[in-house]
Amino acid sequence: MRTSFNIPDAVVEEFDQVWQDEGLANRSRAVREAMQEYIESYSQLEDLTDDVIALVAFDYRHHEVIGELHGVQHEYQDVILNTSHTHQGEWCLESLFCQGAGERVRELTYRLRDFDGVNRVKTMVIRDN
Repeated sequence: MRTSFNIPDAVVEEFDQVWQDEGLANRSRAVREAMQEYIESYSQLEDLTDDVIALVAFDYRHHEVIGELHGVQHEYQDVILNTSHTHQGEWCLESLFCQGAGERVRELTYRLRDFDGVNRVKTMVIRDN
């Protein structure tokens, strides 16, 4: 199947450098692998049902979304144990240490991804009971 994507030039250039450095045969192979990893990440998150210990990390443009992000975090106080925040120029990096129902951690992850000012959200499940 042929398809097209609208991706910033800088991202494509960096992606091309990475797959070439890894020695992959072509961009199509690299995209397939990246898509498979995305699907696996989604599946792992969707499979969370029991209590978990997890780290949810995300970066965002502070001035665009800070109020809304704090609102979301307050809604998930039942699973957020601790937060850490650091500034990286115009971007902020935040980590949320979570413990509780896997469904709530999954919901939190998806809520954080809803904001245009949030760049990436990564969830690492440390322990699923």
